Amino acid sequence: MRILSGIQPSGSPHIGNYLGMMEPAIRLQDEGDAFYFIADYHALTSTHSAAALKENVNNLAIDFLACGLDPEKATFWKQSDVPEVTELTWILSCVTPMGLLERCVSYKDKIAQGISPSHGLFAYPVLQAADILIFDSDVVPVGKDQKQHIEVTRDIAIKFNDRYGEDLLRVPEPRIREETATVPGLDGRKMSKSYDNTILIFEATEKALRKKIMKIVTDSTPVEDPKDPEGSYLVELYALFASADEVEEMKASYRAGGQGYGHYKQQLFEKIRDHFAPMREKRDALAADPDYVNGVLETGAARAREKAREVLDRVRSATGLGS
Repeated sequence: MRILSGIQPSGSPHIGNYLGMMEPAIRLQDEGDAFYFIADYHALTSTHSAAALKENVNNLAIDFLACGLDPEKATFWKQSDVPEVTELTWILSCVTPMGLLERCVSYKDKIAQGISPSHGLFAYPVLQAADILIFDSDVVPVGKDQKQHIEVTRDIAIKFNDRYGEDLLRVPEPRIREETATVPGLDGRKMSKSYDNTILIFEATEKALRKKIMKIVTDSTPVEDPKDPEGSYLVELYALFASADEVEEMKASYRAGGQGYGHYKQQLFEKIRDHFAPMREKRDALAADPDYVNGVLETGAARAREKAREVLDRVRSATGLGS
């Protein structure tokens, strides 16, 4: 089973990125042939500083390795180190109906968030389809908000196969973790850099982490009064890191009253701090060894290009572009 996933280097990853993509991808590296990439081509739609992009790519590589990505189990590379993907993107563009792209909600969402409209932003799903299809991917672990893009990828692959030959491109399946499909941010909306409501997996200091968590929006229920745990962003976040018994204890304490929200925020802080503590230690060691990190990406790119070339040669031959 070929597993494919990518993550955009748009700044330091937050808990939503970790739970929605990174942690599931790390678990899946034990279940099949894992291919994971840093989507720096995609980042060009929103990151326009060369220095910032390079820094984000380097930091994301370190973060992912620190969180448990194992280069002995998974192929890990920078998207731009496999240029075959851009050739496949153009070929797929020539079979992709405009209506398919016009129905994609992510383009409208990003425009609403203030990102300047561009062809790259509009055609983003075609590049994403090429990322997936060029590696004969079977399974794509994604967040709930990316499900439509996998459906678009499937539609493009089916249309290409209908035109040029059955089974030329493998049609992938999405895998979604429903329990962490949407991670609430500090204000209750989906955790997103666009909303400035994130908790980073590696905040600069423990003090900075605690300060962030203390900003989580709560109601004005007095300390002594019972509180409703249903719909509480605090409880939702706590449940992502605590055991089932610990979550039930917090809910029971909510209903009993006698504790203020600050008490529960402290519990959440300690859970998140302790969860990422060993990863933070590993991250410090990786940051001090850039040659190792660069070597992982270079080795991964070589393997990824080998597979991409196989698929692209197949596509070129089918479309009449091959020799």
